[in-house]
Amino acid sequence: MRPPPNPGPDKRMAWLQTHWIAVALLAVYGALLVRHAIEGRRGTKGRADYYVGGRSMGGVVLGLSFFATYSSTNSFVGFSGQAYTYGAPWLLLAPAVVVFSLSAWIWVAPRLRAFTGAVDSVTLADYVGFRFESRAARVLAAVIVIFASFLYMIAVFKGIGNLLEIFLDIPYKGAIGFVFIVVVLYTAVGGFISVVKTDAVQGIVMSIAAILLFWGTLNSAGGLGAIDAIRAAPDTSGLFRWDAAMPFPVLIGIIVAGTLKFIVDPRQLSRFYALADPQAVRRGLIVSTIAFLGVYTLLLPIGLYAHAVIGSGLAESDLVVPTLLGDAGILPALPAAFILVAMLAAAMSSLDSVLLVMASTWERDVISLFRPQADEGRAVAHTRFWVALFAIITAWLALNPPGSIVTLTAFSGGLYAACFFPAVVLGLLWRRGTGAGAVASLLTGFTVLLCWDLVPFSDAVHEVFPAMALSLAAYVACGLAAPPLAAARRLDIKL
Repeated sequence: MRPPPNPGPDKRMAWLQTHWIAVALLAVYGALLVRHAIEGRRGTKGRADYYVGGRSMGGVVLGLSFFATYSSTNSFVGFSGQAYTYGAPWLLLAPAVVVFSLSAWIWVAPRLRAFTGAVDSVTLADYVGFRFESRAARVLAAVIVIFASFLYMIAVFKGIGNLLEIFLDIPYKGAIGFVFIVVVLYTAVGGFISVVKTDAVQGIVMSIAAILLFWGTLNSAGGLGAIDAIRAAPDTSGLFRWDAAMPFPVLIGIIVAGTLKFIVDPRQLSRFYALADPQAVRRGLIVSTIAFLGVYTLLLPIGLYAHAVIGSGLAESDLVVPTLLGDAGILPALPAAFILVAMLAAAMSSLDSVLLVMASTWERDVISLFRPQADEGRAVAHTRFWVALFAIITAWLALNPPGSIVTLTAFSGGLYAACFFPAVVLGLLWRRGTGAGAVASLLTGFTVLLCWDLVPFSDAVHEVFPAMALSLAAYVACGLAAPPLAAARRLDIKL
């Protein structure tokens, strides 16, 4: 008796016939990653090249990278769909993104580039250590950076995993594995140069994708006027109240936690380390501001309009964009496939930066402090190993993520804001900072953020506000009690 025919090849052929456009675009994108990885490897002569591009990169490419690094799948999948449950108040995220991005470029970028270049700083943790002449502050900062980075990367993996699972019929675990392999290879090989060059292309791709996604959703919803019907419908009218999903101060806290990271997140700040000159700062400011204003104005209303397209029955807002992309009646095959590749690009543009930050921080600010200093070549080789190891750990954790995309992203951003705002911003603007103040602010911000839920009536205020306030208070109190450090006087910083 003959065995039944093997259906495997037929299924694979049917899958390929259905998704061939996306596969073709992914192949082109993969070739681009390989090219940039090779260019990055050729351009890497030492640790400064691998970590911060030799501090010689232009403003246009870094402005696009600054935008692309922030705009991961957390934005395209999480932020785009969040108005589905958070309602119209969520649209306030767009001006917040622009304001905090501008603040970072105007107030932080020039000073941080000058200071870190003068003291040979290449990570956020070693900036803290050099600025305050404190090993304890440096190691503590490194631990917090790595912990917060794990949370953020889990959110990114979750977003792209959900998207590939729904759109390409790839099992969630398989999607996580695919993204893991690709991002590790080109990040480990090419370092910062490869990451930034790829980010610049990804920023352009994501801008086009935002236009296509908004256009497709709006057409399917019936045009801009569909918002009036959504506001009038009994089951969605509540989305237009200030307290649509939660007390308004809590929502503002989520928005602040998600956007203040422009000023304190090490993956964003690393772009400032790499700026070549003051002209590069100005160009980067212009490019990133235009990108943020245009893209987020288009993305954030999608969750609201989705009620007119797919109804109100989705279990979570993270499924809004994958559901829209999976419906052939909303977007034709080519635009949908292009948006999918853009989403993958969005994930890569954040994962590569966070992996590089984690690996460089661990190697330079933890390991190298407790063993003999490695030469430039060995330090880069060690960092490549840490890139792979941290990616393995995060991919494994992402198989059972502990929260939604926005929740994980906001908590990670809250950690950076509460812990690093005093050390980064006041460290550059106010001379009277001390090592004790840096340690106190890091510990205070971390502790308050983790324990805020234990405080009575804590649900009325987002934890980022009390955590930042107490962290700032600890930093200022220690600073006022001691004279300024010599490290703050190494540069002619105009305060």
